[in-house]
Amino acid sequence: MPILIATDAWHPQVNGVVRTLTSLANSAAGLGTEIEFLTPEGFPSIPLPTYPGLRVALPGRGEIARRIEAVAPDAIHIATEGPIGWATRAYCLRHKLAFTTSYTTRFPEYVSVRTGIPESLGYAVMRRFHSASSMVMVATDSLRHELAGRGFRRLGYWTRGVNTELFRPDDPANLDLPRPIFMTMGRVAVEKNLEAFLSLDLPGSKVVVGDGPQKAELERKFPDVHFLGEKKGTDLSAHLAAADVFVFPSLTDTFGVVQLEALACGTPVAAFPVTGPLDVIADNPIGAIDADLRAACLRSLEMSREACRRFALERSWENSARQFIGNLTALHPSRAPRSLPRVAGQSAVQG
Repeated sequence: MPILIATDAWHPQVNGVVRTLTSLANSAAGLGTEIEFLTPEGFPSIPLPTYPGLRVALPGRGEIARRIEAVAPDAIHIATEGPIGWATRAYCLRHKLAFTTSYTTRFPEYVSVRTGIPESLGYAVMRRFHSASSMVMVATDSLRHELAGRGFRRLGYWTRGVNTELFRPDDPANLDLPRPIFMTMGRVAVEKNLEAFLSLDLPGSKVVVGDGPQKAELERKFPDVHFLGEKKGTDLSAHLAAADVFVFPSLTDTFGVVQLEALACGTPVAAFPVTGPLDVIADNPIGAIDADLRAACLRSLEMSREACRRFALERSWENSARQFIGNLTALHPSRAPRSLPRVAGQSAVQG
């Protein structure tokens, strides 16, 4: 059953959507399911307003059609609500093809923080985008309930996993810093609410791993914080394992895969009581959730690192992939697009 996933987020971007889709494809292959990606690669692009380091593809209608028809998928999933997502949605509607979508990013909140555009307008756009979807997949029960309250329909469940072979506790980086080490990791941008963490009065050291448009500003504002830049692969895992507490200050993430990655490294999580942490941490003794983030950080120091690792070992990407594939299989899309001959040596879908 070939599946085509259309996404505006793709390599070299480093974020939870890209890590999720890459891990999904790897696990699906082990289950005998082929996933192809329709990505921004090969399309002209422009810098994203307010975030010049991130580029947005400008897909042409004809090329979108060519890439979809060359794959002739049995199912189409749209992972993002950007230009690639809208163009793929339009193609499916023109050809009366069923498709699924996933709600992974709180664009209304992100856009509102950056531009002042009301969240209500953003949610109206998101409802319209997802209204044609056969199933809108969400990662948590709390997000499903929230979106249902906002008028979204046909909501389904697709959880997330973690690569416990990559993210391990047994080879921590040698960080020559005063303990305890409170660390956050991810995109250094205003929507991640990093100042709520960096402004806390905590013992030991505060560390930020990642890059983004707010990095220079925060470095100037918080000179005592250690900004280590972007890390990948085993280097990233080693840094997560070196922390005493992983701090997740975001109020807008829909899940936060990095929480599972930290837990797989044996590092407890401190977070606000919002969607994502409420579902991942809940009442499990692997971290602390509190409206007082400082209190959550200090309580997390008491958590068992072995318990964190055990918790992560039960959340595999294979189970996540089975759930995703099962959602698509159950929907029985109306028909697959006509297959076009491939050009020798040319990939049908970029990325």
